[in-house]
Amino acid sequence: MKNAPNLELSLLARQWGSVPYSLTVHGSDEWDRPQQWTLREKVEHAAFVVAISSFTRAQLMRWIRLEDHDKLHVVHCGVDDAFLQAPATPVPDNQTFVCVGRLCNEKAQPLLIEAWTLLRGRGLRPRLVLAGDGELRPRIEAMVAQHGLADQVSLTGWVDGQRVREEILASRALVMPSCMEGLPVALLEAMTLQRPVISTYVGGIPELVRPGRDGWLVHAGSAEAIADAIEACLRTPVQNLTLMGANGRARILERHRVADSAEQLARLFRATAEGERAGVHARAALTQAG
Repeated sequence: MKNAPNLELSLLARQWGSVPYSLTVHGSDEWDRPQQWTLREKVEHAAFVVAISSFTRAQLMRWIRLEDHDKLHVVHCGVDDAFLQAPATPVPDNQTFVCVGRLCNEKAQPLLIEAWTLLRGRGLRPRLVLAGDGELRPRIEAMVAQHGLADQVSLTGWVDGQRVREEILASRALVMPSCMEGLPVALLEAMTLQRPVISTYVGGIPELVRPGRDGWLVHAGSAEAIADAIEACLRTPVQNLTLMGANGRARILERHRVADSAEQLARLFRATAEGERAGVHARAALTQAG
């Protein structure tokens, strides 16, 4: 839920009989701290609620009233046109992997440093680019130095959308070892750019990534499982990886076009507006009859 102060004002306004409001939930903070976000109350008074994945919807169902379950709608995140219009390129024949996202506990990037240490022990020396910044950066930098991985692991700090595209296109695959997710945009972007992805069986990720077709999924929290997937990707011929990338892009075009997501939201807004108008007319008729 973005713009929480504005949402609090919308809740108050609705309780005072003003215009309706809706909310969109990405997770995971909302269902981890439902009381802090007054989640139950916000959903109760909302006209409708959008969840970005079926998993997100299920998490909301844990905390709200049974009679409000019908308000929940799944509208997938849409991919920006800049990614959709980017020219398709084959997977490069290199050993570079990229992880895009905030450096934080939920994204679990320290597991990648552990995985890279295991890979070195197997005689493999892939390169890892960590694109993003966050509170775990000092810890990750210390781990890189401790394990002697400075020649294999680089941290970019914060990067803009153009740099993200460049790093993804320069990679063999995107890797994301997350411990919790609603539905990570970085995976959508990588699949749109026709790169295989390596991620975990958490949150809404299994709703998007099909193991063996778009990339690899592993159990969360395991550096060894991540290392195994990286090794499998390194041993997969580039032409097979390019086919995986094409499968992923087709899935995005089918399910995650921003125009389609916008149209789904527009239908929900129109239905809400029509319901409000009908309610006004009904109340006016009752007043006249009285």
